[in-house]
Amino acid sequence: MADPPQDAQGFVLWFTGVSGAGKTTLANAVDSVLRRHRRTEILDGDEVRRYLSAGHGFSKADRDAHVRRIGFVAALLARNGIATIVAAISPYAEARGEARRLAEVDGTPFVEVGVTAALETLTLRDSKGLYRRALSGELPNFTGISDPYEPPTAADLTICTDDELIPISVEKIFAVLSGRGLLTGGIAGG
Repeated sequence: MADPPQDAQGFVLWFTGVSGAGKTTLANAVDSVLRRHRRTEILDGDEVRRYLSAGHGFSKADRDAHVRRIGFVAALLARNGIATIVAAISPYAEARGEARRLAEVDGTPFVEVGVTAALETLTLRDSKGLYRRALSGELPNFTGISDPYEPPTAADLTICTDDELIPISVEKIFAVLSGRGLLTGGIAGG
């Protein structure tokens, strides 16, 4: 059986960044365009934690296990032709590397997007007050404040959401996907 054309294959689009950086917002914006042209699925880190990683805490081992589970499900969906969009903090580079290898071992393309924002922006977006609590020491093990976040060193794209409009970010993401041959001619970000 011949392999499907690359633009009909599934792929993993992995957004990583601290809480409030804009991962889920970008994932939803990309999904709203992609789903008009192909099968898609979003794996949100909070939802996966609720259903597949329930009972895990926030130790490094638990966070790594959580990212491995997301990586496994993402690779499984993608190798079945689904454009799989992941929005997960995924704070440790090694665990993100494992997720990439899980996809690529089957020839599934993996695109990593680092999502960043200044601490001031993150605190303004934080409706739950988590950053305030973490900065005051009330909330331990908060990624990027009292727990490490290792930004990607070789992301396919880095987006700073402080002042970039979502449609501009989405255009950049689609340009990367298109450059990798993962989109059909009719999908150009809108």
